[in-house]
Amino acid sequence: MKAWKVVGLAGLVGVAATGAVIARGERKRRAYTPEEVRDRIKTRVKEAASA
Repeated sequence: MKAWKVVGLAGLVGVAATGAVIARGERKRRAYTPEEVRDRIKTRVKEAASA
């Protein structure tokens, strides 16, 4: 039964870590201004067109 507790705790830690990574990415994404987003998209389109 002790093994199940360890497995459950490991699963809970994994879920918390995943949530933290997602939250960090969301904060990073929201930090861009609309102009920066447009510039980044235009740059990616130019790179894709030249490739």
